[in-house]
Amino acid sequence: MAKLPDHVPELHVKDIHVPGWLGEFRNFLMRGNVVDLAVGVIVGAAFTAIVNSLVKDIFTPILGLLIGGIDFTNLFVTLRGPHLATLADAQKAGAVTLNVGLFLNAVIQFVIIGFVIFWVVKAINRLSAKKEAEKPTTPPAPPRSEVLLQDILDVLKTEAAQKGEAPKA
Repeated sequence: MAKLPDHVPELHVKDIHVPGWLGEFRNFLMRGNVVDLAVGVIVGAAFTAIVNSLVKDIFTPILGLLIGGIDFTNLFVTLRGPHLATLADAQKAGAVTLNVGLFLNAVIQFVIIGFVIFWVVKAINRLSAKKEAEKPTTPPAPPRSEVLLQDILDVLKTEAAQKGEAPKA
């Protein structure tokens, strides 16, 4: 290894100052809640893809068929530019559009996600209520030290009563 010139000081790892917040940040990231949140975001993204497909590929065609064959994705209003048959063609031509159909798809997706989350939370609450019901209703036994102290107090009261003294509590 090459030797450093005399005017350049050697640095050692122990000489480098690490800010205190860096350790706090590492501890924050390693908490279970943050990891749980990250897993939830990943699962939520996958769930969103499923819901998007459900709305786009299942519900939208059925709803469109029920209301006269309207394709929601091509339900739009042209504000400026050429009036074309499909949204994709209008966007390629540079038309300014209000995309009503895409908005309806988003609303349907929101309702589906809200509905599923409602049932998931309801199931979790039902499970936690069962766990609460399974817990014993009798309070746990007091610690041994409290039992011993109570016994000593009872003995002192008994001795005080036998001597005719007023018990001190």
